[in-house]
Amino acid sequence: MANTSSAKKATRKIARKTAINKSRRTNMRSNLRVLEEAIAAGDKKAAEAVFKTVQPVVMKSASKGIIHKNTASRKISRLSARVKALGA
Repeated sequence: MANTSSAKKATRKIARKTAINKSRRTNMRSNLRVLEEAIAAGDKKAAEAVFKTVQPVVMKSASKGIIHKNTASRKISRLSARVKALGA
């Protein structure tokens, strides 16, 4: 348990930030799930439309520190390749 006032404040800040990060992570994963479903259905038009909304969400998560920037780039790259492969 925190004893000093600064430690108590730090605990409050951590709790607040954790709640925000959890919300952002959930939002990102939900968007990724929608894209995965569109890819699984084989609907290229829908997948492309969803990809355009997913890409900024993933990159914003990286900029906010939810995931590493290289992880975000890797996810976007792999998803982009999968969406492009639907037409072939």
